[in-house]
Amino acid sequence: MPVHVERAELPGIGVRHDILTKGGRRLSVVNYRDGEREIAIADEDDPDRAADMIELTDDEAIALSEVLGGSLILTQMAGLREQIAGLHMEHIPVRADSPYVGRTLGDTRARTLTRCSVVALVREHGVLPAPEPADRLDAGDALIAVGTREGLDKLVRIVGGD
Repeated sequence: MPVHVERAELPGIGVRHDILTKGGRRLSVVNYRDGEREIAIADEDDPDRAADMIELTDDEAIALSEVLGGSLILTQMAGLREQIAGLHMEHIPVRADSPYVGRTLGDTRARTLTRCSVVALVREHGVLPAPEPADRLDAGDALIAVGTREGLDKLVRIVGGD
């Protein structure tokens, strides 16, 4: 079921986005005009009062969005894999000896050659969901790809340089 997000303009302050969780708690993200941001958790007894506020730096906000976005994509893909016969998911490491280290994802021609989709890049410091063809591959990265068993096997060989 889709989640309803309410947007509230805060004149002179910024914008607040509210999400009502399944458990009935209100979670708010406040984006201030000066670029600062906070996450607020509403008081259970008074939804208009914050029980707790957490200020996030730029790096913390990016990391949080990567963690939430990446884990959501992987969870959804795992559920799809169970629902659709013939659809498989593969975790493909980019080894240091791969011919694609330092090159872009698009250089692999993954979709064209294998009919597989790379849905995320797992990196040392987080997950990049829905990577673009211009995203660079580094040794130690891993591709999360979805496709047929044959296509994924071919993609493993391509990324490995076989």
